[in-house]
Amino acid sequence: MGGQAMESMPPLREAILRVLREAGRPLHVREITEALLSSGLWRTSGKTPEATVAARIYEHLEHKGAASPFVKVGPRTFGVRDLVTGAPSENAAGEESPLTFLEAAERVLREIGGGRPMHYRAITTEALRRGWLRTQGRTPEATMYAQILSDIRRRQTRGSKPRFMKLGKGLVTLESEKEPGLEALIHNHNRKVEKTLKKTLHAMDWADFEELIAQLLGEMGFEEIEMTPKRGDGGIDVRGTLVVSGAIRVRIAAQVKRWKRNIQAPVVQQVRGSLGAHEQGLIITTSGFSRGAREEARRPDAAPVALMDGEQLVGLLTQHELGVRRLPFDLLRLEEIPHE
Repeated sequence: MGGQAMESMPPLREAILRVLREAGRPLHVREITEALLSSGLWRTSGKTPEATVAARIYEHLEHKGAASPFVKVGPRTFGVRDLVTGAPSENAAGEESPLTFLEAAERVLREIGGGRPMHYRAITTEALRRGWLRTQGRTPEATMYAQILSDIRRRQTRGSKPRFMKLGKGLVTLESEKEPGLEALIHNHNRKVEKTLKKTLHAMDWADFEELIAQLLGEMGFEEIEMTPKRGDGGIDVRGTLVVSGAIRVRIAAQVKRWKRNIQAPVVQQVRGSLGAHEQGLIITTSGFSRGAREEARRPDAAPVALMDGEQLVGLLTQHELGVRRLPFDLLRLEEIPHE
């Protein structure tokens, strides 16, 4: 067949590292797996792809220690060491690894721009000249600007503090270089609201709490949601079918724990033992999970059990505006006028 040859897939470890660098932030292993599969960087016929991804990261951390480019920042959540700690990671030859477009842009603005705005073409030129960015693309400037704008939109949608700020006519600066103002106050206010929401979950009537979880699952794409009887179902609180892209249907049995103490491994085992044919497990808690529980959940020779801790639960409730409401404001900010 004519045309361009299909690019071969990178090894799984390299693909994971690419996903984390492109994200520019730590990701839960579930998010990493979804990005790997959706981007075509990795294909697998295994029934537990999340467990495979997690095992590969843990294996590299165990063998390489601080020399590994990966770093664990939370329950089943990993980042790139140089992004999290500021220390550059090295490749097999002992050379500093190239950065992603966003990492390179941030480094150029901080170390070369010195807090002053720079045009995205100048940012790209400096990143390439200093070896911080390596790309075979024909239009690296366009890719740089597109990724910066995408990062700004993505963080605004999540309600996260922006990393970059667009000034117009291709000029970009680091948001952190600006004096704290109303946006910082809004960011801090949102964090306080999320903490209050988590406390509210513990104070809710149990029936209302279960109903809230059912609503959340519906917003996440679950169908055929049904609450199970309190007795005789092995601790399963809700069952439903997760529908992905209208084609993939996964039957899920979930247990909800409104606890303040961490979930231990026996709870994971209980949920797994209560699964029906072709079902996967899910544990949702307002607290966290012990190391033993996380290891039990990702055991490759057993039925998959996904884990959602309190931080993830609050984040999803906020994203889908359940228990909170995102208020729109028209905020005018005087920008620096560029001079030709």
